[in-house]
Amino acid sequence: MRNDPDVAIVGTGPNGLAAAVTMARSGLRVALYEQDEEIGGGLRTKALFDDDVVHDICAAVHPMAGASPFFRAFDLAARGVELRHPAISYAHPLDHGRAALAHRDLEETCAGLGPDGPRWRRLMEPLLEHSAGVVDIILSDQRALPRDVRAASVLARHTLVHGTRLASRGFRTEEARALLTGVAAHAVGRLPSLASGAVAMLLGHLAHSSGWPLPRGGSARIAEALAADVRAHGGVFHTGQRIDDLRELGRPKAVLLDIGPKAFRRLAQGRLPAGYARSLARFRYGPGAAKADFLVSDPIPWANPDVGRAGTVHLGGSQAQMWHQETRTARGIATDEPFVLVVDPAVADPGRARPGKRPVWAYAHVPNGDPTDPLELVRSRIERYAPGFTDTVIAQRGISARDYERYNPNYVGGDISAGAMTLTQSVLRPTPRLDPYRTPLRGVYLCSASTPPGPGVHGMTGYLAARSALRREFGIRTPAPLAPHD
Repeated sequence: MRNDPDVAIVGTGPNGLAAAVTMARSGLRVALYEQDEEIGGGLRTKALFDDDVVHDICAAVHPMAGASPFFRAFDLAARGVELRHPAISYAHPLDHGRAALAHRDLEETCAGLGPDGPRWRRLMEPLLEHSAGVVDIILSDQRALPRDVRAASVLARHTLVHGTRLASRGFRTEEARALLTGVAAHAVGRLPSLASGAVAMLLGHLAHSSGWPLPRGGSARIAEALAADVRAHGGVFHTGQRIDDLRELGRPKAVLLDIGPKAFRRLAQGRLPAGYARSLARFRYGPGAAKADFLVSDPIPWANPDVGRAGTVHLGGSQAQMWHQETRTARGIATDEPFVLVVDPAVADPGRARPGKRPVWAYAHVPNGDPTDPLELVRSRIERYAPGFTDTVIAQRGISARDYERYNPNYVGGDISAGAMTLTQSVLRPTPRLDPYRTPLRGVYLCSASTPPGPGVHGMTGYLAARSALRREFGIRTPAPLAPHD
């Protein structure tokens, strides 16, 4: 007699884990399969150079973990995951020691932006007033009309302004323009665009509300909390097990795949309908991310000391420079001055540092599939705004965009967004279907960041895909509560 689970989940990134939590809490027998020896996907934390200092391998800062409906219900704090908040959510240094600072406190931010302070307030206050509605719209399946019409109106209006060339007129000062454009660059694609405008509205206002926190001890703490809940409800993990054919999973009633379209076509082994297969083949990938990890002796010596109080630092220069560089990168043209994100985790989590040793995390945006080791690019970008940084480096490691796909097959060509973040593809990912998670194969669902609402550590893709499978395969319309005591 076969002993297949009710649900098989391939991939244990945040979405695979969120799907497993949702399914297991509904009383189903869940088995998860991970090709790596460690679970977590983009939530892995490892000691790279020194046993006492750990580095986040992919994601380090988690603005959506504090705002996501899934994680709000799951209650990370009650499960021992402490989200640490820096005083300054993010900073954007400019030449000659200038810098724009997004404090968690809106008023302090406005005060620091001088003549653009009132404009920043007029942009952020309506978003903050309707924050829950804005978050629910963006972190949804993108298939239903928004419940909060006012939030939708505010979001649409501001996105149209700041996601187009009109953004050059939104602020008077170079500091304010750069501060918002650096957030828009998290869309990892052409600038400006409506998709990047929506990203700027979401992440920009969260900097002044639930913040841009870092989990104490590293991103793996989030994965560990999710996995602990899965195991507590009977879920079983199979690590170091690569799945090459869906038939290897036996006969579960539902299969949820935390993988992208490229990997799905491989696992389906030619069983997908021709039209659907062609649609998946048309799925576009965006620019890549090249990662640099440093072990340093001292805090980053920013020319503007206030930048050292920020949890995240954007290095991209002026708005015009970022528009130019990011658009060239999206077109596949390499640049000597890429947009770079930098995080010194010990700023928010001092326990991550040891005497004379601390981790530094950095990404550079590069063309998809770029094979270049990013260390020199990233180090020179940091050095421009933090002279003397190179002298603090004890050890370093670079991962090219091409190699990032080897680490995680979902990052095709190094695309950590798991698909280009254009307006159309942000909504209709991976294919234009009414239920974006359900596939033509019976009982098989996609739950990766290649489906709505897209990239980020929010768990909503896994949660929404699990709800679809619960309803269609098991007749469960109301999933079990997610809170610890439930």
